[in-house]
Amino acid sequence: MIGLELALRLAGCSLIGLAAMHLWFPKHFRWVEEFSRVSLLNRQIFYVHCFFLCLVLVAMGALCALAPEALLTPTPLGRLVSSGLVIFWLLRLVVQWFVFDHRLWRGKPFETAMHIGATILWSNYVIIFTLVLRRQW
Repeated sequence: MIGLELALRLAGCSLIGLAAMHLWFPKHFRWVEEFSRVSLLNRQIFYVHCFFLCLVLVAMGALCALAPEALLTPTPLGRLVSSGLVIFWLLRLVVQWFVFDHRLWRGKPFETAMHIGATILWSNYVIIFTLVLRRQW
């Protein structure tokens, strides 16, 4: 259990770090320039969705980092939350490979490294949360 608790705490810290990385996205992806061509409504929807995604990442991260025992103690709520985390990250892994066009990263060293890094990170989350869910049963 100590190993899985540590894995959850590390996953939690990385989730909070992932949320923080979003502060770098606007400059790196030139959002001001890119979004100048879309309507105000679409721009605001995008920013609001991005904010709430970050909020969800921080909430997931805080749960894992600060209260891993809540996920490791077999309870109906623990099973439900763990199931949701497995589904969330499994779907995110699928999107990484089957929604994003390969032309966005193939042949581009930085983008390829980010694609592979994201694949590894999402896979780790799937594995960790699957082990937690297995423990719930």
